[in-house]
Amino acid sequence: MKTYQVVGIGNAIVDVFAQSDDSFLELMGIGKGIMQLVERERGELLYAAMKDRKQAPGGSVANTLAGLGNLGLTTGFIGRVHDDALGRFYARSMDDNGTSFVNSPVPGGELPTSRSMIFVSPDGERSMNTYLGISSELGPEDVADDVAGQAEILFLEGYLYDKPKGKQAFERAAQLCRANGGKAGIALSDPFCVDRHRDSFRHLVKDLDYVIGNEHEWESLYQTDLSSALEQAAQDCGLVVCTRSGHDVILVQGDEKAVVPVKRIVPVDATGAGDQFAAGFIYGMATGQGLATSGRMGCVAAAEVISHFGARPEADLKALFRREGLI
Repeated sequence: MKTYQVVGIGNAIVDVFAQSDDSFLELMGIGKGIMQLVERERGELLYAAMKDRKQAPGGSVANTLAGLGNLGLTTGFIGRVHDDALGRFYARSMDDNGTSFVNSPVPGGELPTSRSMIFVSPDGERSMNTYLGISSELGPEDVADDVAGQAEILFLEGYLYDKPKGKQAFERAAQLCRANGGKAGIALSDPFCVDRHRDSFRHLVKDLDYVIGNEHEWESLYQTDLSSALEQAAQDCGLVVCTRSGHDVILVQGDEKAVVPVKRIVPVDATGAGDQFAAGFIYGMATGQGLATSGRMGCVAAAEVISHFGARPEADLKALFRREGLI
């Protein structure tokens, strides 16, 4: 038995939520439905403009770990926060929610804790404005042997590839995990991230056990149509997962292929849909389920999170899986 069933490595970001309408987004120059990186001054301006804001520990992989904790798995998170109010809030909240935040908040003159100002429109779209702060400084020194090496499954966040130190942290964590018999995989994060690091990602996926991406990310990675991209991906990657907004999920492993239908619902808040799909899918993988069942678990978890405000599940996901006949 390893210490952790799943360890994630990614940006440790405090999510700050507020409701907004399209006219406010236009007034503030906020791109609707996308994630934009902002500088510190812009982040402070947007933070001050938020009414009735709520905060929660966030970051893509951290949200996935929260879903896996909801499902009862033992989880750890490798991330970097400053020893400031938001950083202490983040570390405490992760621990309180059942995921071990393995690195202590960093004191001294470092950058402040990362935060994302998320404006949620009436149609459920979320417009994310992220100041990366200290989380983007995560490096190989933050990856402990007894964490990554003690993970049955490692889950990496593509966004961290934006800095060489993050890339080095990934590579160290994946090597430690796989050298000790674990499985390592990645979420491609977004098509712009893939555009920025295409060559590196093309090399990386050949050394991983599973890769999760949406249709736009796969098409960007291989610079071709989806069908051709997935054919190439299946030759490069151990297990390929492709989500498509409002359409079937495609999973490919060697000669095996599963197509999982998606039950369409009107979202209350689309925040975290991909993160919780990953949680359901990884839970299936961790518990020895087949491709189709793991994909269906991902869809159920994603449907739960978009049915309410916030990026983390509120219902008992295992109970939902039982109701769907998945466990």
